Formats: sequence, C-alpha cells, structure tokens
Amino acid sequence: MTTALFHMPRKSPRSERSGARPAGRPDAPAASDRSPGPLRYASDYHAPVLAREVVEGLVTDPNGVYVDGTLGGGGHSAALLDALGPGALVVGIDRDPEALAAATARLAAAAEAGRFRALRGNFADVERLLAGAGVGPVDGVLLDLGVSSHQLDEAARGFAFSAEGPLDMRMDPEAGEPASALLARLDAQALADLLRAYGDEPRAWRIANAIVARRPVATTAALAEAVRAAVPTREEVKSLARVFQALRIAVNDEMGALERALGGALAVLKPGGRLAVIAYHSLEDRRAKHFLRFGNVEGEARKDFYGRLLTPWTLLTKKPITASEEEVAANPRARSARLRIAQKNPEPSETS
Repeated sequence: MTTALFHMPRKSPRSERSGARPAGRPDAPAASDRSPGPLRYASDYHAPVLAREVVEGLVTDPNGVYVDGTLGGGGHSAALLDALGPGALVVGIDRDPEALAAATARLAAAAEAGRFRALRGNFADVERLLAGAGVGPVDGVLLDLGVSSHQLDEAARGFAFSAEGPLDMRMDPEAGEPASALLARLDAQALADLLRAYGDEPRAWRIANAIVARRPVATTAALAEAVRAAVPTREEVKSLARVFQALRIAVNDEMGALERALGGALAVLKPGGRLAVIAYHSLEDRRAKHFLRFGNVEGEARKDFYGRLLTPWTLLTKKPITASEEEVAANPRARSARLRIAQKNPEPSETS
C-alpha cells in the first residue's frame, strides 16, 4: 500500500483551508464537520497545538493502542480518544504530577471505560514504562515537546521571566536540581557554554559573568535582572527568552531525554505504526527531523552497497506541518510549532 505524504499548508486564505480534507486521509471528515475551532481541546491547564493534524496523521487503527508521551493537560489524548473506537487504548506519560492530576481528572470517564491509562515517568523511558504496564507494541506515539501553558503561567514553577517566583524549572519538581542550584555550581565559562549550546545566545559570556557576579540567583526576577544588566535594552526580551530556554533544557536534560524517547518510540511501535513529533525550536526539531529521516539524531545517511538510503522510517511529512492562521490567532504559542510524522517500516528499507 502506498503511503501519502502530508504537506505543510500553503499560505492560502483561511476560508479555503477550513473545510479541506486532510492529505492522505480521503475518507476523513472535513475539519469543519468535526472541530468547531482550534481550541476545542484546550483546558485551563493547557491548549494543545495541532490537535486535529496529530489525529489525522497518527491514527491508522481506530481500535489500536496509542501513546501520548507528553500528556500535559490531556488535550491531545482527549482528541485521540474522540477519534478512536471503543476498543482503543490511549496511554499518557508525564513526569509532572500536576499534569498527571489534571489529565487524570479530565479523562476519568475514559479511564473508567478502560480506554485511557496514565503513567508517571519520563518519556525517555517509554519502553520500560510500557513494559511495566503490560502495554505494547503500539500503533502510534506522540511527542509534544517543550513546556505546557500551565508550567509557563505558574510563577511558582519558575519557567518564565514574566512573573516572579523561585528559580526552579524542573518538570518533575521532586527530582533533580532546580535552576538556582545549577547556577550556583557552574563557573562563568561552563555557564556561557550552556547558554550558547541551548540558547544560541550571542552575549553568553557577558550574561554568564553578570549572573556569577550576582550569585546567589534564586528567583526568576533576580535572573532577569542579571540578564538585563548584560544586554542592550532593545535585546532584552530575546536574550531573556534564550537564557530561560537554555536553563530549562539543561535542568531537565531535554535533549538527552528526547534522543532516548525517539529510540524508545521506534522500539515500541508496531511495523506500520507512526511517530508524531511536535517541536518548538531548532535544537529539538533538528533531532526529530534527522531521526525520522535517517533513524539517527546525527543526520548520518547510512546507505547500502548501491548507495540507497537505509532507514527504519517512511517519512510522511516532506515539510513540517504548522499551525493555521486561525489557530495562531487563538493560541499564539502555536506559532513556533512544527509537526513531523513518520511510519515505521516492516524492516530497514532501501529507498532512493
């Protein structure tokens, strides 16, 4: 069977896109028939991005088993459950106890019916977590990277510079060290290297020295003050965003966790199963793009004797799927989202 490619939407008027049938799913209902708007699955906890596109690209068996590797507030899981049959199972994984509580309450009816299960843990350990729960192999895995709206908006979590709170940034507040402890132990050079590697910050050295000079830096406000002291006023917002992103990635080992999660997803998927990844910045998107094309995050093209590409995947998105103008207007955080989808081959393929 030939698998269709999902293409990134063209810059066409909104009215032309609203009723379009999804690429690769000619039997699927039009968007206007099944979704009143992009915030259909939003909650007070989080607004999931590209929910309709995820369902259209991920579901192959309406009574299959699907994994929401980044459960959050349960929005994507709710969208999947609505689209799936009574015999389906959605397993949600999250290391944040607040996310698990919110999603479990939201999806209580599905859990009671045996259609939803929540597992606490890091999606990097998806293979072990599913095995421990007696689940697998599965038909689809979703990884929605980054942080939830709740984590950003809750000052006590310390993810954002827009509100003062303790400088924590841990996705699991009961594990690892908070950002304040990380800043306390790194010297200026190590901190500058971190800001360059995970934030692509051009003034990393100046900011690192400003932070070290003001230690202890224990709150988001104190960190923001140190950054502002080191950069021109016109660059404050961009530098603050880059610095907070870099520290969050380091605190939660997000790149290492993503690389392990990608490998774990490949291991738990059935042949013909699909992996969908939503990335929000180039560091994670590059790894996802390479893995879904080549089977490795380095982007190394492995070829056979005849020069044909060897890969465990069939890539379904030639270009990443992005949010519509309507969704971005309703949820500005969707602007940077990039969705990529691939299907697991029955065996390592040889494709030109």
